[in-house]
Amino acid sequence: MDNDFLYRDVPALGRRVFRLGLATNYGVEGVDLDWALEQGVNYVFWTPNARHVTKSLQAALKRDRESLVLACGPTTGYYGGGIRRACERLLKKLDTEYIDIFQLFWLGRTSAWTPSTIDALVSLRESGMVRAIGVSIHDRKRAGKLAENSPLDMLMIRYNAAHPGAEIDIFPHLARRKPTIVAYTATRWRGLLKRPKDWRGPIMTASDCYRFCLSNPNVDLVLTGPKNRQQLQENISNLREKGPLSEEEYRWIREFGQVVHRGSSRFTFRF
Repeated sequence: MDNDFLYRDVPALGRRVFRLGLATNYGVEGVDLDWALEQGVNYVFWTPNARHVTKSLQAALKRDRESLVLACGPTTGYYGGGIRRACERLLKKLDTEYIDIFQLFWLGRTSAWTPSTIDALVSLRESGMVRAIGVSIHDRKRAGKLAENSPLDMLMIRYNAAHPGAEIDIFPHLARRKPTIVAYTATRWRGLLKRPKDWRGPIMTASDCYRFCLSNPNVDLVLTGPKNRQQLQENISNLREKGPLSEEEYRWIREFGQVVHRGSSRFTFRF
């Protein structure tokens, strides 16, 4: 498989990353994290509720800190002082000197973008406690504005075959600053893995969902949230074996995503 598809140099992080990042908060254990790191996965998204992998993550950070990209953040982030204290707690919890990407979660819902929070993030970056700052955000139009004009190094955005709106609202705004783009909800909370009513063609696998995201050159990496080792192994091996989407795959996945989007009532508001 072409390494240009599997790996990417990310300027904001100053290193090369395997483009399938591991979200640790869906069921994998510490031994699964260790296995993933042995396979070359080096981007780890960790939240405090992923206690089952914390010891393994601490050990991995001790073994070879510079090989691992650690992305994490506070549960909520409404005030600058609270954000700084949360960062200090996370550093202590994980027993590491710095966080690669310190991010606010679900901007506009569980965190705020205010002069106070912006100053706190920038200050943490300038202090060296964090190397890059980012947010996860569902509001695409707002994300597009932040991509074009903000101090953010990274945007973690919703992007999948059923919700490709980032191609209009976010990606055209990346050229000026080129922030890192991390895609998540690639399977649309597994909605893309189910057969829609009256659909007679093939349905997507999890690896198809990740390949769709990574076949877009604007996406630096995509998160996978496996429940167990088997799912993790399948996701990594299929990505390596199949590579980017062919033109034929791209066409049917586009059509399939539209059908899933039209037929689903999973969400009552649009992202």
